[in-house]
Amino acid sequence: MRYFVGQSKLTVKKVRAINQPGLYGDGNTLYLRVAPGGSKQWVQRLTIHGKRHDIGLGGCSWVTLTEAREAAYANRRLARRGGDPLAVKRRPKVPPFREAAQRTHEALRPRWRSEKAAANWMQQLERHAMARLGDLPVDHIDREHVLAVLTPIWTSKPETGRRVRRNIRATLKWCQAHGFVQFNAAGGAIDGALPRMPAVKAHFRALPYSEISEALDVVQTSHASLVAKLALKFLIITAARSGEVRGAKWTEMHGDVWKIPGERMKAGIEHRVPLSAPAMEVLEQARQLGGGNGLVFPSPIRRGRMLSDMTLTKVLRDTGLAERATVHGFRSSFRDWCADTGKAREVAEAALAHTVGGVEGAYFRSDLFERRRRLMDAWAAFLVGSEVKVVELRR
Repeated sequence: MRYFVGQSKLTVKKVRAINQPGLYGDGNTLYLRVAPGGSKQWVQRLTIHGKRHDIGLGGCSWVTLTEAREAAYANRRLARRGGDPLAVKRRPKVPPFREAAQRTHEALRPRWRSEKAAANWMQQLERHAMARLGDLPVDHIDREHVLAVLTPIWTSKPETGRRVRRNIRATLKWCQAHGFVQFNAAGGAIDGALPRMPAVKAHFRALPYSEISEALDVVQTSHASLVAKLALKFLIITAARSGEVRGAKWTEMHGDVWKIPGERMKAGIEHRVPLSAPAMEVLEQARQLGGGNGLVFPSPIRRGRMLSDMTLTKVLRDTGLAERATVHGFRSSFRDWCADTGKAREVAEAALAHTVGGVEGAYFRSDLFERRRRLMDAWAAFLVGSEVKVVELRR
């Protein structure tokens, strides 16, 4: 390599004209390196902590002479203050917020029980945050950026605001763990700038339990698909959640016991549901549907797929019941019936697969299955207007 250090400062014209391999000095530690093949690259020779290093500043085809001088000056300035330009150069490339959110989303995916929950996580950010944050490098995001996203929705859409903040905070936490940011701009530092909101929990609309039998009759005479009618009736009779019913499989049915695996339960624990005679009748009708790829209530439109989460809601809308009830609200109706008819609290909570907290939960070990069987028989009898039937356990 030939050296041409003693020449005057480089100019744009000189840089273009030079074609002989060698190292051409510009002064102040900056050089132009011309390779035998003709490629040109900016190089800075700098002493860092007493040792000389060659730092590449990029090729001439995309780094101008002015930009190379500015980068060399910044490195010299950092080195004079005891810093290490090489350490900065070795840092991983800081991603924009959009990329960081996508990578955080993939890292969190195993925690979600459904694709819908996973999709909702990203949709919240796409709708409310990406317009302002999406293209920003994450180390450029400060509290003002986050507040600009949250302030318009914090009081008008409080639940949405909480979720968006949670997702931004999770993304920046992931960035902290990977060394992209030093602090979390969506963390506690912005609490004082956001008004405190009361933790008000909205209750699902629920029919009075005295009207559910009539509602079932309305549903059965509607134009909804047979599978939707059966699924909704099974949901009401068993007091189960929508996802548990829509995802029910024949392999989970063991005689008159429905064993829902933990991965499909909100609490992550297997739940046994005693099936009353009316519930068993629904299953017998569902067996005639066929083509469900193992599903008890397969979609009539997407063969082999489960019913969508809106299918049962649409039944309520089409029958005029949606103004006063939601699908989840039938669980509330069941709980009210239990309370008003003197059913034991612990049995009712166990039937709903609710986790009992505190000291009571710490000592609670039984799932009260036999007592729940009598409860569900009584609930089914109330709904269909018949006497309680004693169902013999299959062995």
